[in-house]
Formats: sequence, structure tokens, C-alpha cells
Amino acid sequence: MAVERINRIKEVLVIQGKSQVWLAEELGKSTTSVTAFCNNKSQPHLKDLKKIAKILDVDIRELLVPTKK
Repeated sequence: MAVERINRIKEVLVIQGKSQVWLAEELGKSTTSVTAFCNNKSQPHLKDLKKIAKILDVDIRELLVPTKK
């Protein structure tokens, strides 16, 4: 059984009631880039991930899916 890949950025946006367009503007990236991050089509660079965590006011670890239990 395949484990569904959860996108934490998308999940945090939904929890906070914020849009991908809003995040793109805050991040200074195109909406296309942020949509790709949220749909697992591409991964943000670490510096962008740090910025996203700061913008969303969450610990960067909250944006990562654990690889070990």
C-alpha cells in the first residue's frame, strides 16, 4: 500500500486560512512556483523553505514530512 504524500506547506496554508497566491506574494515568487511546491511538482530550495516557515510563523520542521518514526 502506497503512503499518500502529504504536502505540509499546503496543509499549513489551509489551517491558517491563507492562499497560495498570498504566499507567492509574500515570498516574492510566482504563483506557478508556489503551486508547484504545494502540489509536489517541485521542492523549494532550503532558503525558500526557511522564508516560508518565517512567513507562516511555524518551525521549519513543521513543513517537512518525517522520514523516520
